[in-house]
Formats: sequence, C-alpha cells, structure tokens
Amino acid sequence: MSLCLIFIGCNSNQTKEIEKTVTVNKGEKKMTLSADVDGLSKEKVQIETKYGNIIYKFYSDDAPNTTKRMMELISSKFYDGLTFHRVIPGFVAQGGDPLGNGTGGSGQKQKAEFNSRKHLNGTLAMARSSDPNSADSQFYICLGAQPHLNNQYTVFGQVIEGLDLISKIQVGDKMISVKIIE
Repeated sequence: MSLCLIFIGCNSNQTKEIEKTVTVNKGEKKMTLSADVDGLSKEKVQIETKYGNIIYKFYSDDAPNTTKRMMELISSKFYDGLTFHRVIPGFVAQGGDPLGNGTGGSGQKQKAEFNSRKHLNGTLAMARSSDPNSADSQFYICLGAQPHLNNQYTVFGQVIEGLDLISKIQVGDKMISVKIIE
C-alpha cells in the first residue's frame, strides 16, 4: 500500500482537499483510490441491479485494508452475478456470498477496522460472524439508520446515488455487475 498526502491551498471559491491514495496490485494492473476531506473516495463503485445502478464511495481513510480488499474483489469481478441472499426491510440488504446462503466467502478473512462512521441509510459495512475478525467478502447496505450496529462492524462506504433503489432489493436479486468507475 502506498500513501500520499497532498494539501492544496484554497481561496473563497475553492475547498481544501486532502488526497490519500491506496494502490492495489492485481498482477500487472495497479488501481489507485483517492479520498477527499470528508473521507469518501473520489472514485465510485457501481452496483448494477435490475432496478438500476447503485453508486457508492469508499471510506478509504477509515477502512484502508477493507477498501483495498474490496477493490481487489471488484477488479477480479468476484461480485458479478452474486445475489443479495439476506434482505430485511428497514434493516439491511446483504450480499457477497458465492454460495448464496450466507456461509460462503472469498477465503480471505479480514481484520476488523471498526471506526467512528455511523450506520446510516445507505451505509456499507462488512458482514461477519461473532468473531470480529471474520469478515470476508460479504457486505451489507443499511436500509435505514442502524445505530445499534455502530462501532461493531467495519463501515467502508456510503451510497451516494441510487439510494431510492436499495429499498427495492429483494432476496435473490443479483448484482449484475460491480465495477469501479471514475
């Protein structure tokens, strides 16, 4: 992982920007993710569903290792065609299990990166078992604020477009494709 901080001066018409980059090596391919002052990445991730596209940004400052792993999985097309296997209206829509039943993963568990980000409507976080360091590839999208989950799961992103679509997700709906867009 390489880190780079850049401070750009600003005047009344500009906002101060802090940039942090995380580089993911995938064979010969390198991907870089930058974050601005609010902690959300500049790059976007698009989850294509039958209802339309859900777009989110990473909290790469708060969950750098999770962000890196998610980028690896996305770039390898791991999530393409997987389903949302658990949907509880008003709570969460969960996906990322290649078995489709909540027991599968990519085979690479991640150390928890609990942070101060809140579970709000459209927040993305890593699903896990009772072991805090058991998160793998499964993630959930909050379907409303879930303050009882705060500080217990790795929050890694926030939906910025398509928030109205997340409440339409049903059990068995596919993630047609998941890709990083810039």
